[in-house]
Parts: sequence; structure tokens; C-alpha cells
Amino acid sequence: MAGTETDRWLNRALLARQGLLEPFDAPVVEVVEAIGALQAQAWAAPPFALWSRMRAFEAGDLYDALARGELVTGINLRATLHLVSAREHPAYHAVVEGSGLTDWRRTKATSSGELRSALLAYAATPRTGEAIAAFADAWVDAHPGAIADEELAEQRQYKWRPLVRWSALNRVPEDGQWTSKTPAAIVAAPDVAAPDGALDTVIRRHLRAFGPASAEDVASWIGWRVPPVRAALQALELETFDGGLFDLPDAPRPDPGTPAPARFLAAFDSALLAYPSNRRTRIVPDELRDLVYLRKNLQVKPTFLVDGRVAGIWGIEVKRREATLTLTGTADDAVREEGEKLVRWAHPGAKAHHVVTA
Repeated sequence: MAGTETDRWLNRALLARQGLLEPFDAPVVEVVEAIGALQAQAWAAPPFALWSRMRAFEAGDLYDALARGELVTGINLRATLHLVSAREHPAYHAVVEGSGLTDWRRTKATSSGELRSALLAYAATPRTGEAIAAFADAWVDAHPGAIADEELAEQRQYKWRPLVRWSALNRVPEDGQWTSKTPAAIVAAPDVAAPDGALDTVIRRHLRAFGPASAEDVASWIGWRVPPVRAALQALELETFDGGLFDLPDAPRPDPGTPAPARFLAAFDSALLAYPSNRRTRIVPDELRDLVYLRKNLQVKPTFLVDGRVAGIWGIEVKRREATLTLTGTADDAVREEGEKLVRWAHPGAKAHHVVTA
């Protein structure tokens, strides 16, 4: 297969695994595991991502799973915020640590790693960023020389924020109540012991959610260099395809002609970020890249799909208790019908709901 045919084949495989052909009929924790580490740097985005992928979803389902500790959110792959299940978190944590992207130090000066260990104990209960900064300052005062002066100056300039950008720490609400409000407090993850074969496990999770994929695709998603990822892929028992693609033997790969319904993707949607920027044509046409990916401020806009590929972007605004979903791009009747369902779900209390095209 070549060109557009290859893209359609890869597109239908991606849609099938992401619940964008047939929505998942499963508990939210299982769905989060199936679709991979879910981008969460915009806290309002995960509910929209899950609504489009599940047969029946309410935001409370997500917040309840977080409150029970079955799902966790925090710094993860590529040192960005993600939502993952608690049982899969240890493997992700080990791979993130192996990437080196969450090394807290900002200089080459020699500094003790004991501060991080002390932080885990301190954050056994939720702490604010201000409390952690005060803790770090007090720890440094009690351990003179443990942190090099050059490093200490950098950390204090950033109010110790690099210290908490660590996958061993999770984000939780300060008051313990999970809602649409962004969780800002920090707590130690319940388990950070690296499981055996963590890299192989996370590679399989990527293929399960986004395959077929190349070594470059997987490495980009997990923040690793390509050579060790390629070596790991070649050592696993996987299906291989032209173009250096790997996949799980029993993963769904529908016919390229399989009909794809209209779907809405959230801001920073994982399906749009699971591949390097030059390898996203399976879901984003080249001519729409600059509409979707805003390089100036590193934003990824919410999008809608027509025939399985991005056809435009969307946004919701509420004024005078009227909720309006605005579509920018090429939207057909199926998109507008799905959009009306979305805006009614997102704002059930609005006195009116509208879908308009910019």
C-alpha cells in the first residue's frame, strides 16, 4: 500500500482502537487504558475526549474514578500532563524516568538526589506548590552543601517548580473534591516501583492505542531516542508491515473503506499527538496542520473529523445562558448533528443550544 491508501488503512486502525469507529461500552478506567495515556494539560479536555469515545459518559464518571484512585493525573510522557490508570502508572513512570526528561536539575553542578527522596515522604499527603517550595528551602537549610549554589539559585528563581515536574508525583485537588477545576495540589504516587520490562510494556500500550506504528512514532510519544525503541520493537513478537511499521498480532486493522462517523476530538487530543509532526497524515491533512497546531503558543485546537480525518476546529461559547458550538472548516450535516449532541451534553443547563459555521 502507498500514499493515500496507506493513510486510510492507518486511519481506520487508529479510529478503531480509539473508540472513534464504534464507541467503547466499558468502565472509564478500562477505556483510558485502551486509548493510551490521555493528554491532560488542558484539564477541560479529557471529558470531551472520553465523551467522543464512549457509548455513555458523564464527567462525574471520570471524577469518581479519580477520587477512588483508579485513575491518576500528573507529569508523564514527554514531561507533559497525562491521565492514566493507577495500575498502569508504574510502567509509565519507569519509562518517563528512563527518558531523562524529568530530571529536576537545571545546571551541571553536582547536587544531591536526596531532596527528591525527602519530597516523596513529605508529599505522602497532598501539598500545595507553595508548601513544597517552603519544604525544599527548609531542607536545603538543614543540609548545607547538598545542593550546589549554582543549582540552588536556579531552583529558587523558578520557586522549585522543576522539582515537582516529576512522574512520581500526581496532581490532586487541594480540597479533595474532583470537579472541572484544575487539580493543583501535589501528592506522591502510591507506587513508583519499576516493574520488569517497563519499556516493552509501554511500547505495547502505544501499539494497542495508536498502532500500527514505527519506531519513530513510539519514540516521539514516549520521549525516548529512536535506536533503543527500535531494538525493543524488533525483539518483541509483533506483526511487521512495509514502511517500518509494527503492530500487535491481534490488534484491529479494519478495511480502509470502513465508514467513519463524524466525531469531535478534544484540545490536545492524544490521537493528534501520538506521532511525530511529520507523520500525522493518517488523521490530519497537511493543509490543515497550521489550523490545528498553533506553534506560536504550543496549542492544539479541538477538532472534528469527517470520514475519519480532521476537517476543521471547534469551540463552545456560552453567552446569556445560550451555548453556541462554532465550527471552522468543512462541516457536513453529520458533523452538525453530532455537534448538537456535544453542545447539549456539555451545557445541559443552557436555555438554548446552537451549532454555527464560522
